[in-house]
Amino acid sequence: MRVLITGGAGFIGSHLAEALLAADHRVTIMDNLSTGRFENIAHLVGHPAFHFAIDSITNDIVLDRLTSECDLVFHLAAAVGVELIVRQPVHTIETNVMGTEAVLRTAARYRARVLIASTSEVYGKGSRVPFNEADDVLLGPTNKSRWAYAASKMVDEFLGLAYYQEQGLPVTIMRFFNTIGPRQTGRYGMVIPRLVAQALAGQPLTVYGDGQQSRCFCDVADVVRAALALAARPDTAGEVFNIGGSEEISILDLARLILQVLFPQAPPADDDPRIQFVAYADAYAPGFEDMRRRVPDTSKLRALTGWAPAIPLPETIRRVADTLGRQAPISERVRA
Repeated sequence: MRVLITGGAGFIGSHLAEALLAADHRVTIMDNLSTGRFENIAHLVGHPAFHFAIDSITNDIVLDRLTSECDLVFHLAAAVGVELIVRQPVHTIETNVMGTEAVLRTAARYRARVLIASTSEVYGKGSRVPFNEADDVLLGPTNKSRWAYAASKMVDEFLGLAYYQEQGLPVTIMRFFNTIGPRQTGRYGMVIPRLVAQALAGQPLTVYGDGQQSRCFCDVADVVRAALALAARPDTAGEVFNIGGSEEISILDLARLILQVLFPQAPPADDDPRIQFVAYADAYAPGFEDMRRRVPDTSKLRALTGWAPAIPLPETIRRVADTLGRQAPISERVRA
């Protein structure tokens, strides 16, 4: 296939590009490097089947040319990270909604298939666990910018499915749940790289709220396998699929696990001074609201493709630690 990845210099996009090239596909990346990093794809430059364009998906001329040369578009370009969303709600809404509309409009011109990256955030305050693709959603009020991201990604999904229903454009929605792994940055509030970096630096691990909010984390390699499995199935057009891990863990227990993995000679205690609690208002903004639990129902994806996550959380933590900073192997840093 000839594949275009918008946001391809980002965390997930760069891993996806590697996997597609390894499977002998031609890959083009489009990224304005606002949150992605050229370092994520620098090692791919020079590959005969790899091309890139540093530009925004709102540049119609460049997007049109790149889309005309591809069969499949993975649309991953988006404003991501809770801190960025709270800080820049206008940027979040415009980037997500206008960017997705541009990608879909252009893909429809050339009948290119589109897989849109969405998010578990669309489930909002939903209390039914695990979250199923057909569940109703409940969002917070519009005066809480926290929910701007969820609302914008819901519009992305509505728009993609509308293009499928009205114009027959083959669009598939992928709802990612807490993807983690090497190259992910803690710069915009991603919890695991933030906590791992704090642990390696000998700093307190900051846990927001009471730490009892829970998540299901999934290694980026497993997420990429799921995305490729959906790409191989044209019959997924017009459908929504959850992609995420199956093991639920509280953020407090996650902090303890990180300490246990990185410093096995000093296992964490129940009241460990290396863990520090921070109020949501201090971490983000007054009145910040968070989802208490975020657990995916992936039975739809499993039934169709046979996919299941394979990489355990402690292994991913080690891989994140090994790549953060790249000063030395984790064993040397731990001994130090």
